[in-house]
Amino acid sequence: MSKILKISELEKTYSSGSKKITVLQNISFEIEKGDTFSIVGPSGSGKTTLLGLCAGLDAPGSGSVELCGQNLNDLNEDERAQLRNKEVGFIFQNFQLLPTLTAIENVIVPLELQGAKHAKKIGMDLLEKVGLSDRYDHYPSQLSGGEQQRVALARAFSTTPSILFADEPTGNLDEETGEKVIQLLFELNKEAGTTLVIITHDLELANRTQQILRLKGGKIIANERTTNV
Repeated sequence: MSKILKISELEKTYSSGSKKITVLQNISFEIEKGDTFSIVGPSGSGKTTLLGLCAGLDAPGSGSVELCGQNLNDLNEDERAQLRNKEVGFIFQNFQLLPTLTAIENVIVPLELQGAKHAKKIGMDLLEKVGLSDRYDHYPSQLSGGEQQRVALARAFSTTPSILFADEPTGNLDEETGEKVIQLLFELNKEAGTTLVIITHDLELANRTQQILRLKGGKIIANERTTNV
């Protein structure tokens, strides 16, 4: 099985006045294609910073990120954006839906950027899978938090990404709604055969994945396989 993400000796620092703050230090791990993987740790442990580096949204101070066979250090900003558009999906805690677009319009934005044919049909099929086909013409302000996250799920899977990054996908949802969203996330992921990377502080959610990377203070304190194979 091939590696879809390879992180080697990654470090990231930020300047604060005359001081340098190390956010991530000596981070190395690999993710197999098709696996489910979680990154856990307390607030301030570097989880979201690591996600941004893995997806090429930010550049490391040192070390390398190889995503879908491409070393991100060798790509410029436009090339990284093209790679994300083709291979990567995202789900965010605060949904990140465009408020002036309807549910179906939000879902098909990535497809239209790719110039895909039959974008609306693909989008409607996905909205049906997440139980929102009757809400396709509603704007985000007309949808509940759970409904907005289900639209975000449909959007994330619309292009059948090779790898999907989910940053605290249930962070703004109540427990019952969050459970429904997670069930949908794993169902859609299994159907699409996508590699799933979840950033979370929820150990119960992390334990549903095949591998757990534990961060503390910007360092890896454990990297372990689970029984979910």
